[in-house]
Amino acid sequence: MRVLGKTDMIQGALEIEAESFSMATEEERLPRPFVAIATKGRASEVYRLLDYLNAQTLPPAGIVVMGAGPDDIAGLQAHELVKSGACALEMAEKPGLPRQRNRCLQHLDEHFAFGGEDTFVAFFDDDFRPGADWLMNAARAFAADSQLAGLTGWVLGDGVRIGGITEDNASKFLTGDLDPMVHWTDIPDQTEMSSAYGCNMAFRGSVATTCKFNEELPLYAWQEDRDYTGQVRRIGDVRLLRACQGVHLGVQSARQNGMRLGYSQVANPVHILCRGNMSYGAGLKLISRNLAGNILYSLIGKRNQDYPGRLRGNMTAFFDLLRGKCHPERILDFKP
Repeated sequence: MRVLGKTDMIQGALEIEAESFSMATEEERLPRPFVAIATKGRASEVYRLLDYLNAQTLPPAGIVVMGAGPDDIAGLQAHELVKSGACALEMAEKPGLPRQRNRCLQHLDEHFAFGGEDTFVAFFDDDFRPGADWLMNAARAFAADSQLAGLTGWVLGDGVRIGGITEDNASKFLTGDLDPMVHWTDIPDQTEMSSAYGCNMAFRGSVATTCKFNEELPLYAWQEDRDYTGQVRRIGDVRLLRACQGVHLGVQSARQNGMRLGYSQVANPVHILCRGNMSYGAGLKLISRNLAGNILYSLIGKRNQDYPGRLRGNMTAFFDLLRGKCHPERILDFKP
């Protein structure tokens, strides 16, 4: 039997220590994730999202839920993440997705060590259900590539176009019991994106403290994600990361009416284009595609959405455009 000498024991101890360091500190070496959730009228959906965040393999360093009134955060005080202090519940002075997301960033800046290269923030819609490794995979991507300023994930199921996805089916998409839907995010990994998908997107901390969401896009703020991505792309790359998988329920409550959305379908792309955050080609494609769809679905009487209201909004925006008075905030003059 060979007797271990002092050198052998030291070498063995160093190997064990190195292995332990490798296993124990990957999380410490990765950028710290924060999560921002803007919500309006969906406290129960937020509660369920917090359950998903509590199950992340890389736990969030901090979470902010930003409502616009007491009902938006009602009952959330009972959640484990809130009681532990990991999640803050706040209220913006008035509703509006860009405003609420900006207030989330402001809160993170004031109350957490957020904003450096070693942090990032994920923006999740209240009805988004992230896979358990969403934050871990995003953190690894940011750590591996200093040019990566932002990313968006692969949406396995999206209820926006089909009238909604149930919580049960969302879980089945994530476990693989349901095959992924055909979706525009089902594209090759690391594809450069002209726009992140606002229901699930993440940005490096140094970028998020530089770029602000455009508060001239009111309420649901159609295409605010494209406007924000346009700013970020001046700083670094924004890419699709297939490893960041999730499901967008597409809950229909709290969405704006047809007239308002139709107006935004014209006014918002024009506004974003004028800010230099969207190409002419992309703006024209967005406007023409939605106009054509609203005309077609109004004629055939499709009733799952208010297509006649959207068409009226389109026409009102075109008329305002001719008068030089087209602006996203004009929807605030319309009946809710």
